[in-house]
Amino acid sequence: MTEKRVRPPKPQTVLEVLRREQLTPHMVRLFIGGPHFEKFNANDFTDPYIKIFFAKPELGLEPPYNVAELRESLAPDDLPVTRTYTVREVNAEEQWISVDFVIHGDSDGLAAPWAAAVEPGERVVFAGPGGGYAPDPTADWHLLAGDESALPAIASSLEAMSEDATGVALIEVGGKEDEQPIRKPAGIDLQWVYRGENEEPGTSDVLVDAVKNVPWREGRVQVFAHGEREAIKKLRDVFFKGHDLERKQVSISGYWAYGRTEEKFQAEKRTPIGVILPPEEK
Repeated sequence: MTEKRVRPPKPQTVLEVLRREQLTPHMVRLFIGGPHFEKFNANDFTDPYIKIFFAKPELGLEPPYNVAELRESLAPDDLPVTRTYTVREVNAEEQWISVDFVIHGDSDGLAAPWAAAVEPGERVVFAGPGGGYAPDPTADWHLLAGDESALPAIASSLEAMSEDATGVALIEVGGKEDEQPIRKPAGIDLQWVYRGENEEPGTSDVLVDAVKNVPWREGRVQVFAHGEREAIKKLRDVFFKGHDLERKQVSISGYWAYGRTEEKFQAEKRTPIGVILPPEEK
């Protein structure tokens, strides 16, 4: 009988919170660094993401966490869990990374309340970074679209573009108070799309409608579209059915799903409801 191969755990980096900055009423930025910063292996993507581990403090677990081993001694509800976040900036000289968290209230799950209250000095354990997108300097124009969850990646991508880049960036937020300054090429039309203060994130089609109304330009476009899963499914049809784009032109995925925990969202990626693109199109 062939033994099942067990994947070795992905390397984990242990840093600490240096400071917290309130960017807007609904977004907090944490600056994370410390003496182990050299273990962070930055990549060349503008959508780099990390998976932050959260362990119950009362259990006294010491990182890095070997979750496979912990499964043998802990109840399932006591295992460390992860939440996925984009790295907004890497400052190698000052040895920190920044990560933005969307804050909409006390019922925001696990990571958002933690980010809103965490104090400097607290350890942060994460795996990564991953990533998969960077602006193509040979594209004739760019189209970027996403909600608050994609805002850090869109902002990083705009900042990385050449000065002569052109295109459109659409970012869905609750209202004007959620806008933030972003450096961008003069030829990129940055549009903030308001969902409305009384509309929950993930319940509006304002981003999809805004993308549908973008005047289509001549030449080869490169697309970045990430955010709430059902909205991304609708945008998928806009790009591939409405504009007949090739798969290699489009970076597209769901970052989260309305009404789902991270665990359920990740599990559903292997089911029909969670599939953004059929396997042959990935």
